[in-house]
Amino acid sequence: MKNFMLLFFVGLLIFSCKGTPEEESNLNTEPKESIFLLDSKWQNQDGKELQLKDLKGKNLVFVMIFTSCQTACPILVADMQKIAAKIDPKKLKETTMVLVSIDPDNDTPAVLKKYAEERKMVGEPWLFLTSDKESIRELANVLAVKYKKISPIIFSHSNIITVFNKKGEMVNQAEGTVNSGAVAKTVNELN
Repeated sequence: MKNFMLLFFVGLLIFSCKGTPEEESNLNTEPKESIFLLDSKWQNQDGKELQLKDLKGKNLVFVMIFTSCQTACPILVADMQKIAAKIDPKKLKETTMVLVSIDPDNDTPAVLKKYAEERKMVGEPWLFLTSDKESIRELANVLAVKYKKISPIIFSHSNIITVFNKKGEMVNQAEGTVNSGAVAKTVNELN
């Protein structure tokens, strides 16, 4: 009888210490505000298909551009390069600098690749992405980027750089003239 009671209490203790299935499943899910919840498909500058959740585990710095832009986009691209230069080298290995085209009709993976090469933005940490119009619009809404096509090769758009942590949670946004040092500091302070 003593052994039975002992086994009963040990079993009860083990059972009560184990989390509920709901608690255990919450440990493996994304935060409710994670960019990784978007299930759209993208192509990088090499034509490789991916989803944003494939970027999980890295801090992300996002900007939306189009390659034929002659006004704001060159400034945004230069800002991204300045930010990357100011991120601690160890942190930069944990970071992906993501440039997303808002012009899928013209910015094919091959065009994005040539654009990246011309600006010496090849390899880690640089990633250029394109997708279909709906996926781009969905991401733009998440990033609070507004854009409108004015002609076949001209867009009016917001100038916003957004930082996400490794869980895909937005931690910072810089709009307009970007203080690259402040954005880099945000990335450097992420876990």
